[in-house]
Amino acid sequence: MGTVTTVKRAVSAVMLTAATAVASGCGEGPVEASHADLHSAARPSAAVIPFKLLKQVRNETARFQSTEVASRSGYVVASPCVSVPGLGTMGFHWVKQELVDPVFQPLRPEAVLYLPDATGKLQLVAVEYIVINVGQPAPTFDGQPFDVGGTPVPVPHWSLHAWIHRENPSGVFTPFNPALACPEDR
Repeated sequence: MGTVTTVKRAVSAVMLTAATAVASGCGEGPVEASHADLHSAARPSAAVIPFKLLKQVRNETARFQSTEVASRSGYVVASPCVSVPGLGTMGFHWVKQELVDPVFQPLRPEAVLYLPDATGKLQLVAVEYIVINVGQPAPTFDGQPFDVGGTPVPVPHWSLHAWIHRENPSGVFTPFNPALACPEDR
């Protein structure tokens, strides 16, 4: 069995477990998962931001404002609302499992992140990239390095958040947004 097939099966098991926990109510409340451990430091705000590519990703992912479109496109709920006191919120992760592989494709993020608005309707706030490390060079988003690890994927990987649908005062590529909160935290 090839490495990519093994990785996809492992990712599938993790995503299914997370989705089951969310669906069964076990995932209620903020999550203090590996995201918190690996993303506790904010990125420098003075970093050069690749606006052209960010704009392209924003335009490409704007259709996922509708969770129905995200579902039809293969994204499934993969986490409860992720937040950590003192760091902020990520939101609910919806992951397209078939994209979680060793290839970085900027216009095809592996995850889209949502938070409910005042009426409870989920709103798209960010995207996340998850790239499996099989020995290739570490990916960058137009020079912005990815974090090592950061998701519950049980194999070596890199991840990167991009807050392109909601402003993050800590920076576009900072994993947690201190201006937002999970419903349980409001």
